[in-house]
Order: sequence, then structure tokens, then C-alpha cells
Amino acid sequence: MKKIRINRLMALPVMVLTASLIMTSCKKEDPEPEPTPEPTTNPQMQSSTYEYGFNNGQVVPTAAYDGMHMDNLMATMTVEEVSSTETEISVTLTNTVDGEVYMIHAHDAMDPATTPNGTPYDETPNGDVFTQMANGNGGEVTVSQTVSMSYSDIVNNYEGFFVVHDPLQQLSTVDISTYLVVGSFARTQNASNLSSMSYSYDFNTGQVDPSYAYSGAHAANLSATLKVQELANGESRVSVAIMNSISGETYMVHAHDMADPATTPNGTPYDETPNADVLATMIEGNGMTAYNSQHSTMSYADLTSNYDAFFVIHDPLQALTTTDPTTYVVLGVFAN
Repeated sequence: MKKIRINRLMALPVMVLTASLIMTSCKKEDPEPEPTPEPTTNPQMQSSTYEYGFNNGQVVPTAAYDGMHMDNLMATMTVEEVSSTETEISVTLTNTVDGEVYMIHAHDAMDPATTPNGTPYDETPNGDVFTQMANGNGGEVTVSQTVSMSYSDIVNNYEGFFVVHDPLQQLSTVDISTYLVVGSFARTQNASNLSSMSYSYDFNTGQVDPSYAYSGAHAANLSATLKVQELANGESRVSVAIMNSISGETYMVHAHDMADPATTPNGTPYDETPNADVLATMIEGNGMTAYNSQHSTMSYADLTSNYDAFFVIHDPLQALTTTDPTTYVVLGVFAN
């Protein structure tokens, strides 16, 4: 029988292919990668912020704030969604008076014909929406309350007023002129177009007349700021801040109409009787910055442009006189 001889060079590819097939058949298949789960995301919680200015009659023109609190106090309300049924309401007050307690309320809107005193709101605060007390610290303070109402209900459906009461007066939910802040609750407030202007005055060293320079025992580091604020009813708030006042002393602060010296009893270039329709008030010194204000029936435009008068702060360490300008710790042209 004839033997068949196989060429080794021809057999080599066959052996390699066979080995490859054997290895491939023995190799363990890689597991299928598991699908990546879709990320679980919660709807973003909603939040809104509302700014409230000082009560200059923006809501009730006849009831602009009237009192001793400085008118630089502002309020910010933040409404944050906690869940579908809960909302957190936070209120921040700026420029608070240290040691004073501010009552902050939500008052439900009402038909004035149905309220005891004709107010456009329920005179009893709504504690289920917001009723908090904030302790003044001389700067910024924040208080919060979580309510059982949805975010949408608060910012869209709830009809009420947001009120910050004056801690320097007896609490009243009837007299809107005692409210430092009043506005629609959790709503954007209308931009105020009311004007204001401030004027700085140094110690009386004879700026008006060298012969009128102050003579007395009061420290010469006293200075003052006069501010005229336009109110929504066409009148004005005139306020005065006295810096470096003496604690326990009472400063008489006046506006004196300019006059012809030939027509005044003592030849003064002003009416010796203060103009109480513009400014005639007392400020209690506190060792720091002391403040007071009053309403004037004159308009902002008249006081800042047309009114000719002198601004006077009398020395509390001397007997009051309106004829001797050397007893005036501050003397200058009014609103100038």
C-alpha cells in the first residue's frame, strides 16, 4: 500500500486554525453589561423673594408712617416650598433698633364694610400664615415660620397684607400710620416713585454768619442730618438725626422762616417763632445718634425748592432762646 506523505508546511496552517477554534470554544463569554438606571430626580423646590420699603403711604396714602422710628428700616420676605403641602416663610428686617421687639403679621384682606374699624383687612393676625416676633439687634434680624399651605397657595391664592408694627409705639392693628411696613403679602410691590433728599450739617462755627458761631459748653463733635421724604398724599416727612448727642439731654429742633431783619422784634434774619407746620420737634439725646421726625403739610417740592428758612438745633445745656444764634449747636439753611 502506498503511503501518502503530508507536507509539513501545508499542515501548519491547519494546526493553527484548529488550535484557535479549540481556544475560542473554551473561552468564557463576558457577561452582558447591566443597564445604567435612569437618575431619579425630584422636582426643584420653588422659591420667591419680595422686597418691602418703608411705609410712606404706598398702600394707604392717608396713612404713611408717623412716629419716631428711623425710616431706613426695610423688610425682605422669602417664600420657599418645603413639600406639596408645606411652605417656609422667612422675613428679614434691616436697620432694626437694638433691644426692641418687632411684631410681624399676616392680615387677611377683607371688605372694609365688614370690619369693626373699616380696615381693608381682618384686624386679627392670621397665625396660620405668619405671626412672629423679631428681636431688634441694631442691624439685620430674620424670623421664619413653616405653614401648612402649598407654595402656590401662598404666592397665587392667599389675599392678605404683610405688616411690620412699630415697636416704639403701642401696638395697634387699626392705625395704619403706626406700621413701619405694609404691603400685599407675598406679592411683588409696585415700584415707589416717591422722592427723598438728605442734607448734612456740621456744628455751628459761624457758617451762616461769623457772629453767630456757637458759644457754650457743648462738645463740637455734634453734627446732624435733615431728611425730607415725599409722602403718597402729597405731604412730606421731615426727619432729623443728631450724631454724638448727649445722653439724657433734650434737643429742640426747629425750622425758622427767613425774614427781613427790619421786620423782626430783635433784628434776626428769621421769624423768631418756629414754623411748626414744617419742623418743631424734640429729640432725646442717647449718647449716639438720636432721631425724630414729623409730618409736614408742605409738599416735597416746596420744601426742597421753594421754602426759605433756617434749620436750627438749640443747645440743651443752655436756656432756650430763639433770638441768640450763638446758643445754636447747628445753624444752616433749611434743606440746602
